[in-house]
Amino acid sequence: MDEGVQTEVVEVVKRTGAHGEIVQVMVKILEGDDKGRIKRRNVKGNVRKGDIVLLLNTETEVSEGRGK
Repeated sequence: MDEGVQTEVVEVVKRTGAHGEIVQVMVKILEGDDKGRIKRRNVKGNVRKGDIVLLLNTETEVSEGRGK
């Protein structure tokens, strides 16, 4: 079973979702084939710049969307 890939939050972009429960962030991938790349992802819950987030999939990236 894959445990995920460590990423670091480099920027909190905005809150999104019907009630603002999703945070759109830019993360820097710290290991694996995509090491060093920065991608935009949605994260549920409280997150700040510098936090480490485990991603199960580093191939996908979210669009800017229309959020709040």
